[in-house]
Amino acid sequence: MSETERAAAKRRGHDLFDPIAERHLAHDGVDIGPIFGSEGLRIRGKIFAFLSFDGQLVVKVPAERASELVATTPARRMVMREREMKEWLFFEQTDAALWPAAVDEAFTYVDRITP
Repeated sequence: MSETERAAAKRRGHDLFDPIAERHLAHDGVDIGPIFGSEGLRIRGKIFAFLSFDGQLVVKVPAERASELVATTPARRMVMREREMKEWLFFEQTDAALWPAAVDEAFTYVDRITP
């Protein structure tokens, strides 16, 4: 993917993500902060959802739920340094209809586990 294509994909990702983020920013303790060269939604400092460098949605959910979503939706696990992350999932832009529920679920999970 060229830099121009990546920038266009990132803009499309923001068009999809930003309205969802606005809704979550209304919650106490939620803000936006840096993660992996991007910005993500945080609850009390812990990231629960962000856009990847190429405009895909990334969310954090419990490991068991992640396995269930990988088996039943187009979600796929995030891989870092050849290691599959058990709680982090990617959702492509073509699956944008799933984004609001995925972000909601990630918020609920991280809110619950974050002191």
